[in-house]
Amino acid sequence: MGSTRSRSLGPANSFMAKLYFRYSAMNSGKTTSLIQTAFNYQERGMRVVIIKPAVDSKGGSRVVSRLGASRKADILLTPTDSVTEALAEQESISCVLVDEAQFITPAQIDELFWYATNQHVPVIAYGLRTDFQTVGFPGATRLLELAHDIQELKTICRCGKKATLNGRKVNGIFVFNGDQVAIDGEQNVEYESLCANCYQTFKAAV
Repeated sequence: MGSTRSRSLGPANSFMAKLYFRYSAMNSGKTTSLIQTAFNYQERGMRVVIIKPAVDSKGGSRVVSRLGASRKADILLTPTDSVTEALAEQESISCVLVDEAQFITPAQIDELFWYATNQHVPVIAYGLRTDFQTVGFPGATRLLELAHDIQELKTICRCGKKATLNGRKVNGIFVFNGDQVAIDGEQNVEYESLCANCYQTFKAAV
């Protein structure tokens, strides 16, 4: 008969944390969800680390939701920074939260994947899937390739249908050409989440 004595599972069978990707069109409450998740961890005595891409100048060093809630980011990440090194400088991490993850480089997404895998710390990245021209952001594309868990956060178009695309306005007028990255609120730039039909209608009118 085999021994009934319990055996230690050991490191090889330890809990494997995941890399999560929560994506949507603009104004779906991604940052609000991030701030709520941070609060939930903190309420239970756990520490979260919030990462914000430095290119996202909106709110300065804070992540800011459109409902007005905000929270200071622990790491402002530039494209040349090592995520692994930045997280190594933090202590007692229970969860890593990433705002505007589409602006993070594919190499940094790789680092987040291996950090979650090797350090057994969940990483939850919030961001857009595609830009205002319906082209994937490199960081978001890598997240779709690597994330263990992918979830769409839903929002609605002005017509009431589900919004899946992002329309860019300059001075209140929809535009469909320009740089991939233009920060909401800067240089008279703003965004509106649209369904495919409304996006197509506005594009045809330009």
